[in-house]
Amino acid sequence: MLDAIFRNICNPLIKAIFTLPDQKAIVYAIILLLIYGLIVLPLGFYLKFLEFEIVTNWQKILQITVTSLFAPAILEEIFFRILILPHPSEKLDLIFLFGLIFLGLVLFVVYHPLNAYLFFPVARRTFYNPVFLFFAFLLGLICSISYLQSGSLWIPVAIHWLIVIIWLLVLGGLKQLNY
Repeated sequence: MLDAIFRNICNPLIKAIFTLPDQKAIVYAIILLLIYGLIVLPLGFYLKFLEFEIVTNWQKILQITVTSLFAPAILEEIFFRILILPHPSEKLDLIFLFGLIFLGLVLFVVYHPLNAYLFFPVARRTFYNPVFLFFAFLLGLICSISYLQSGSLWIPVAIHWLIVIIWLLVLGGLKQLNY
């Protein structure tokens, strides 16, 4: 029993870690990032959720860049994509696959206000904000698409990490989170 659970967790994770992205996956990721930016940037500025506020303190930049790679990028991508979605080498019914994508997106979005409520109370105003939750939904969607297209953990991690550090270091995210 425990062996089966361990295999069901470890096998997809090992596949995703050791599947390196090819050039097509990288181009696809760049296109997804551009689409995300074309939606989020105008909407975020229009709704006054985003504002240019560039962090210039090198220690803060280094700290945020390194810590954001592990949490949220790697940890959240493992939990909300790799452990929920099948590796692209597995063949699943399309309806079932869409159900898993939906489940991962719902859990990803709900996780943020729950995290703020339980562990990160200073972020409640931001993590409860419908604009933030919509942007998180879009982020989860493009990360899901990139994983299913590439089979690699590293593409959704890179997308997630890049979007988070740009938001925190350039677009007022630190201020939003009351740092």
